[in-house]
Amino acid sequence: MKKILIAEDEQAIREFIVINLNRAGYQTMEAGNGQEALDLYAKENGDFDVAVLDIMMPGEKDGFAVCRELRQQNPAIGIIMLTARTQEMDKVTGLMMGADDYVTKPFSPSELVARVDAIYRRVSLSPSHAQKQAPKPPATISSGEFTLDVKNRSLIHDGKTTLLTNIEFKILKLFFTHPGESLGRTEILKEAWDDPFVSDEKIVDVNMRRLRLKIEKDPSNPKHIVTVWGLGYRWDE
Repeated sequence: MKKILIAEDEQAIREFIVINLNRAGYQTMEAGNGQEALDLYAKENGDFDVAVLDIMMPGEKDGFAVCRELRQQNPAIGIIMLTARTQEMDKVTGLMMGADDYVTKPFSPSELVARVDAIYRRVSLSPSHAQKQAPKPPATISSGEFTLDVKNRSLIHDGKTTLLTNIEFKILKLFFTHPGESLGRTEILKEAWDDPFVSDEKIVDVNMRRLRLKIEKDPSNPKHIVTVWGLGYRWDE
C-alpha cells in the first residue's frame, strides 16, 4: 500500500490533502504538528513512502526540523514541503534539509497528486523499497577514489560510507558514468528528477551544494563537483 505521512496544523488544509490523496489511492496518516508527526513515524516503524510537511507548524518542531530528522532516519523516504511563503530562502532551506520537492500554497489537487506521484515513483524504484531477497554482493559504480553502492544508495570514500538521498544518488550516478563531461542543468534536472512539474534549475544548484558538503574536503573550493559557468557542472575524478 502506498503510505503517506501528512503533517499540517491547519485542519481544513490537512483534510483537503487527505481527501485528494485517498482518492488517488494513497493510504494517509495525519499529524497536527511536527512532534506528533515524528511520534507517528516512530510508532509505525518508519513505514512511510512519502512525507508531506508544512513548513510553519507550532511547537519546537517545524517542518524544517521534521524534514531533517526524517532524512537522518531514512535517506530513501520522499519528502515534499508545503509553504505559504514565496521567499526563495524557504525553498532553498527545505532542499538543504533534505526535501525532494516543495509545493507553494494555494495549490490545486491535481498539482499536489502529480508531485506526490512523481516522488512515490522514484521511491518505489529504489532498492531499499523493494522486498528483500537473498543476500547478494552489492552492485557498485566507481569513479576515481569514490564508489557508489547501488543497492544501499550510499557513497564510499576513504573507508567511510555516506548515505545519499534518491536525488543525490541519481546525480552522482550520472556524474560517475560521464566523468570529465560538462553536463547542463537541464540535462541533470531531467535525469535526476524526471518530473515535468520540477522545472526550476535552481533546485540543481541547491543539490550540488548539498553534495559538495558531503563529498568535498573544502566545499567552497570544490575539486570534484566543478561548476561549468554558463552551463552546469562537471565531475572530475
